Amino acid sequence: MFTQVKLNYNYNAYEPYVDALTMETHYSKHHAAYTKNLNDAAVKAGVGDMPIEDLLSSLDKVKDDALRKAIRNNGGGFYNHNLYFSTMSPNGGGEPVGKLFEAIKKHFGSFEEFKDSLSQLSISQFGSGWGWLSANAAGELSLSSTANQDNPLMDGKGFVPILGVDVWEHAYYLKYKNLRADYVKTFFNLVDWNVVSANYEKAQNKK
Repeated sequence: MFTQVKLNYNYNAYEPYVDALTMETHYSKHHAAYTKNLNDAAVKAGVGDMPIEDLLSSLDKVKDDALRKAIRNNGGGFYNHNLYFSTMSPNGGGEPVGKLFEAIKKHFGSFEEFKDSLSQLSISQFGSGWGWLSANAAGELSLSSTANQDNPLMDGKGFVPILGVDVWEHAYYLKYKNLRADYVKTFFNLVDWNVVSANYEKAQNKK
């Protein structure tokens, strides 16, 4: 069974950047629904015992078109939100340190240039979707955006998401209305770079 990542803080702990009602609705309604629907589809498809990363990286193994679509959408929603919530902390913000910081400087010039690039990708994503920082086993970094609940695992290029910016309206609309750029700007105040750094290290250990 696929299970939601556990939040370490109360819903109101993320204020003023994300309001309590948005956090509660996002986690207990949207994310919970993705998780339930993924489990239902995965059981029917006989892939419920696969790690989610492997499942999303090999969707063509699901031969039934309807189940494959359900797993793509809900499995993506499950995985993406697990990553999103796990990298958020009311004690977040600042900059990464160590290997991730050096890699960001190498690939993007500076932390500010990286943040600007990821922000622009997230803000300019047409409709619902995500902005991504991903890494591969060689320690290379990549920035991208995807529509709906797709993510870089589905591209088959060996990049694993280590940070995701959710730009579906349900992630920000109650507080920020149509001002997506304001939400993306403040989101960086919640990023737990220790978790993102751990994700970076983990991505390099994948074969």
